[in-house]
Amino acid sequence: MTLQEQAQTPHKPVPYKFSPDILREYDIRGRVDVDLRAEDAYAIGCAFGSYVKKDGGQTMCVGYDGRHSSPIFAQALIQGLVDVGIDVENIGLGPTPMLYFAVKDRLKDAGVMITGSHNPPDYNGFKMTMQSKQIFGDIIQEIGKIAETGDYTSGTGSSREIDIKETYVERLLKDLTKADLSSKKIAWDCGNGAAGEIIQMLTSKMPGEHILMFEDIDADFPNHHPDPTVDKNLIDIIDVVRTQNCDLGVAFDGDGDRVGVVDEKGQILRSDLLTALYAKEILESSPGAPIVADVKCSQVLFDEIKRLGGTPVMWKTGHSLLKDKMAELKSPLGGELSGHIVFADKWYGFDDGIYCAIRLINEIVENGAPLSTMTTHLPVLCNTPEIRFDVDETQKFAIVEEITASLKQRAETEEFEVMDMDGIRLSTKDGWWLLRASNTQNALATRAEARTPEALEKLKEMVSNEIKKFGYTIDFDSE
Repeated sequence: MTLQEQAQTPHKPVPYKFSPDILREYDIRGRVDVDLRAEDAYAIGCAFGSYVKKDGGQTMCVGYDGRHSSPIFAQALIQGLVDVGIDVENIGLGPTPMLYFAVKDRLKDAGVMITGSHNPPDYNGFKMTMQSKQIFGDIIQEIGKIAETGDYTSGTGSSREIDIKETYVERLLKDLTKADLSSKKIAWDCGNGAAGEIIQMLTSKMPGEHILMFEDIDADFPNHHPDPTVDKNLIDIIDVVRTQNCDLGVAFDGDGDRVGVVDEKGQILRSDLLTALYAKEILESSPGAPIVADVKCSQVLFDEIKRLGGTPVMWKTGHSLLKDKMAELKSPLGGELSGHIVFADKWYGFDDGIYCAIRLINEIVENGAPLSTMTTHLPVLCNTPEIRFDVDETQKFAIVEEITASLKQRAETEEFEVMDMDGIRLSTKDGWWLLRASNTQNALATRAEARTPEALEKLKEMVSNEIKKFGYTIDFDSE
């Protein structure tokens, strides 16, 4: 039976057991027609809808990205929501932040975005949010239990389609500083992802010259994989920026909630240093404010926040965890190395790669200087990008736990410190390395940073030796 036939098959709210592999830390995600089918989408609708109703909610927005399976999953999901009494507004095809915006702007109780994000084309998933809180961790497991026990709410909901694109674009433009923008040239790499149509609408209303790349939404991603944190995926935009003398290049992931940045020289500006740039503006108006960043970020960011008079807060990796911590601390800004950057200053406290581009354009215009000059005061350290390598899904957390226990014992006699907030962040007098289990893939992730090339090599060797004990190798040249 095809996926479309699965979606059109009548369903009833009955107990349903998900594959445990798809109930992830931040979302529900899996391989289409392997462990994620239309009946899963329907059951997610029934279970999450019931969770929302039990929490006092009634209304929800649903959106989806450009993957082949996404509109089919949307059909099944919405039916499940309606069957447990939820009133749904289907906002259709677009980026994840447009779904977040719809929930906030239209004062809905919750929302679901169907997206595979930056995962391979045969993957898809469900990102869930609520007006009042983030959906991750134990709540996702609770949703799984609601489905497994069939503990659904009753009622008959409704569904209607709405078009929020124009409203979203106008709200983005509201925070754009237009002075002197007419002289700017900007390259936008949409990566054939879900942000393509919004970027076309946005740039058509902006002063200046705009070069759009791969703006057609194409689920097969024919040009490059939509993950701007991987350097090879930025080759095309780097070339355009250099050959066409652009002032800025911005790139997005498959669902538009993450951003990658290239300066006017074609140099990649990592998201942690980009967060430092944003922090300067925010701390001028909110002195002492807590700025949250994940454990993968450079020490340069945390030191810069402190220098600017802010309160640096190192926190666990994960966009949901970041937003949750920001809400707890009433933080105006948070950033991850992965490109999830969250503004609660003038914005709504969710990750939006397109809004990040707007704020960066403001910075360039208002400073009246090239982007490359705006971070020259920061120390230049030697570091690696985030390196991911596949491991057995059943081993990934155990490996990190075993290495952590061993290093904590050694730290008593050797010259390093171990922090285990999220994986291992081992610090020496010359730098640090990180090793953590991915919550979205069957992989471990590592990164290292040091004051000198020689120190960096020692740190890379140290983490590599730890991994070799488990039969794995790290290729630091893979990115």
